[in-house]
Amino acid sequence: MAEEPSRDQLPIADRPYAGPVFEDAKDPAATFAPIEPLRPPEGAPNVLVVLLDDVGFAASSAFGGPCSTPTAERLATGGAKLNRFHTTALCSPTRQALLTGRNHHTVGMGGITEMATSAPGYNSIRPNTCAPLAETLRLNGYSTAQFGKCHEVPVWESSPVGPFDAWPTGGGGFEYFYGFVAGETNQYYPALFEGTTAVEPDRTPEQGYHFTEDMTDKAILWVRQQKALTPDRPFFMYYAPGATHAPHHVPREWSDRYRGRFDQGWDVLREQILARQKELGVVPPDTELTPRHEEIPAWDDMPEALKPVLTREMEVYAGFLEHTDHHIGRLVDAIDDVGVLDDTLIYYIIGDNGASAEGSPVGTFNETFVFNAAMHLETPEMLASRIDQLGGPDAYNHYAVGWAHAMDTPYQWTKQVASHWGGTRNGTVVHWPGRIPAGAEIRQQFHHIIDIAPTVLEAAGIPEPTTVHGVPQKPLEGVSMLYALDDASAADRHTTQYFEMLCNRGIYYEGWTAVTRHSTPWLVAADLPALDEDVWELYEPSDWSQAHDLAAEMPDKLAELKQLWHDEALKYNVLPLDDRRVERFNSDLAGRPQLVRGGSQLLFGGMKRLGENCVINIKNKSHSVTAQLNIPEHGADGVVISQGGAFAGWSLYLKGGAPKYCYNVLGIQSFTIEGQQSLPAGDHQLRMEFAYDGGGLAKGGTVRLYIDGTNVGEGRVEATVPMVFSGDETCDVGSDTASPVTSDYTPETSHFTGRIEWIQIDIDQAAENLDHLITPEQRLQVAMARQ
Repeated sequence: MAEEPSRDQLPIADRPYAGPVFEDAKDPAATFAPIEPLRPPEGAPNVLVVLLDDVGFAASSAFGGPCSTPTAERLATGGAKLNRFHTTALCSPTRQALLTGRNHHTVGMGGITEMATSAPGYNSIRPNTCAPLAETLRLNGYSTAQFGKCHEVPVWESSPVGPFDAWPTGGGGFEYFYGFVAGETNQYYPALFEGTTAVEPDRTPEQGYHFTEDMTDKAILWVRQQKALTPDRPFFMYYAPGATHAPHHVPREWSDRYRGRFDQGWDVLREQILARQKELGVVPPDTELTPRHEEIPAWDDMPEALKPVLTREMEVYAGFLEHTDHHIGRLVDAIDDVGVLDDTLIYYIIGDNGASAEGSPVGTFNETFVFNAAMHLETPEMLASRIDQLGGPDAYNHYAVGWAHAMDTPYQWTKQVASHWGGTRNGTVVHWPGRIPAGAEIRQQFHHIIDIAPTVLEAAGIPEPTTVHGVPQKPLEGVSMLYALDDASAADRHTTQYFEMLCNRGIYYEGWTAVTRHSTPWLVAADLPALDEDVWELYEPSDWSQAHDLAAEMPDKLAELKQLWHDEALKYNVLPLDDRRVERFNSDLAGRPQLVRGGSQLLFGGMKRLGENCVINIKNKSHSVTAQLNIPEHGADGVVISQGGAFAGWSLYLKGGAPKYCYNVLGIQSFTIEGQQSLPAGDHQLRMEFAYDGGGLAKGGTVRLYIDGTNVGEGRVEATVPMVFSGDETCDVGSDTASPVTSDYTPETSHFTGRIEWIQIDIDQAAENLDHLITPEQRLQVAMARQ
């Protein structure tokens, strides 16, 4: 047996051969030690970390909720439930904290990547002094794979040309990745990557496609292959579905299981959930139901005509969560089938933050309305008219704030609100038959998402590395949880934890919490108070739900904890606090790199899956699109260029050989301008000019179509999308992947049948060109200016 290698400096150094040199391999003395592949220490378990998206503490039936999650219950029966496990209140920060074992500001993820600034705690850049857990495990001999959501890539590095240092299979430590790189995705039309290569689903929604099923199929194949070929090599799998983040997409048979189950409304539902939570023992018997804040509407105050829509929103959500749990069960069964379930440490983390209250007080049929602050356009009549489409591929729905609040029972507030447990406490199940005895025991020790990495390393017998790839490493900031898994009565070891998200902040210390809420998730345009005007609250250790504020009675204790929060904030790069919203989405003001600069962008045939941050911004301004095309003898059809999809976007395409331009306003109205002349065979220049009306955001404009400088069509677009086309739909040259902008074609029939040499997008002054043609010299000038 070879000597156990030193594992504190990674990669583990190869040992040079130091023996004698032989002239002849047939010499009896010419023997060498056998090659031994790198493996973790003896007894290192397989590890499966499941992280759901936007699921509150009270949603899952395993924690008293109304959504059936038999897989979570099954794993809990054979393991333990953690009822004081915490996240950061938002997705990107929670995920980066999980993957690194450090606080989210330490690894630059003080907010989502799209809001990154140049401040160290908010720049979305993971320092190379904080190597991810997957890389540590890979360099110790683990097989590693990630499936599902990746929302940790800086937006200026999210294009198909990278760099890929922050991607799962780049510098993330995963040998295989199948999923999407964004905050959310359309479950029927996902923007998929395999490794760093864009791929398309193998089926359509009409053929039964759903992303959760697809990623689970890939995960099952991967684990079967891994155990078939290297059965002695343990695996680390990170399984992070886009569910149950909006859009809430699930086949109707799953949502129909909940017909009539939520007719009582969210206020009564909260009372019912708390009663079940007490029965299950996931909250103490004396836990109080916190009051509903006035910002959250009462169920009884909702219009009667709207209530069927509201209940259907929750039915769809419940079906979505049960559907997700079902596919997790398929993966667990596959691990069992290959005979390694007893040797697998499973973390089933039911949510990366509290339930999402980002769907407005009445919910939304199309979440893109929320992105564009256009919720007023979704009238009750419109919502009611589309009730039967909720959950299907023709909707992009999100439920109402009241349901999110109920899904965080018994706590105050929701996702984004890091000050209160409603935003940060997530039910978690741990299953490891080789270590944890069966019995569905409750573990009440305080723990945080940063504790996963040190737990896995201790379970595997792998030391925390001091250097990785020659770079000295910052110590992990989490605490291993194995002591709590071994002994339900063990005293807490994670005794201090700060929280901050969008300036909602709090501190936990030995059971006490001091917290202050600065903003409300769904009031995105509201004026915010000065930071020093925020009102702090104080809760004692026995107050499980943070129901009784003791700030007035115990000012000295509050002052002590406020100072502790400030000390922790200094230590972990939390300062300066930044409550800017619009400014942080503007890269120039935020100070982060910008992938696209100037007034022009040049694209080429075959480029696709370009995210919104990868394409010049044409919104709220005049612009033009010029395409150099080669039309074959039999003519051409299909998409020249498209951006967005069925819920907002635009497309320039040929139909019957003639040019057409479609502008889709939030899926409720489309404007189509048709050219009156077909493109003949040969080389031609197609141009679309959009003369913006001006006078503010979301205004209309006049569209003109040109072939080789000749005007062939003209028309009006009466309104436009002001801020965001989509959270996941992309820009494609020569096709329209995912959901189509217009019903004039499908994704399958969208492919351009001619040849696209190049496309140039110009904005503002760059869009003005009196002869409506771009010369080769001008195109070269643009290309050189962008080097």
